[in-house]
Amino acid sequence: MRKYLRDTAEFQHVYRNGKRYEGVFITAFVIENQEPNHRLGVTASKKALGKAVQRNRAKRLLRETFRLSDLLLRELGKNYDWVLNAKAAVLSEKVDAPCQELKGIIEKVGRLETHEPVK
Repeated sequence: MRKYLRDTAEFQHVYRNGKRYEGVFITAFVIENQEPNHRLGVTASKKALGKAVQRNRAKRLLRETFRLSDLLLRELGKNYDWVLNAKAAVLSEKVDAPCQELKGIIEKVGRLETHEPVK
């Protein structure tokens, strides 16, 4: 009943099997899970963001963005594992812009959820 992805294997599973959504501030990888809630993993690479201070700020921004999106996430019919990769552009923003971008991604996931082919 964890809310966060922690193991490398969990991140790799989402990267390999999940759907990728590109944005200006974040790249999101999303895959359905069988857990009772959504789980979040956040990455901020040294290559993209540089020093630890900047990487930590980016991760804090993305965690807060995810927290603020809770109502939208609850509207989804299924629960998902989310890996959010920070991009350099996120450092020049407050939480509003990444929030809007994540909102759009959540809406795309919701639309795909309703249009899945019946097996």
